[in-house]
Amino acid sequence: MRVLSSLRTAKTRHPGCKIVRRKGRVYIINKINPRYKVRQG
Repeated sequence: MRVLSSLRTAKTRHPGCKIVRRKGRVYIINKINPRYKVRQG
């Protein structure tokens, strides 16, 4: 999982990307292609 300061480009990278908030952090998860997992902060 990569850590980015901004998720603006990461959320448009693949059509299966979804934004999720967990424990005060913002994640992008992708069940179709898990290599697009990203965390902010």
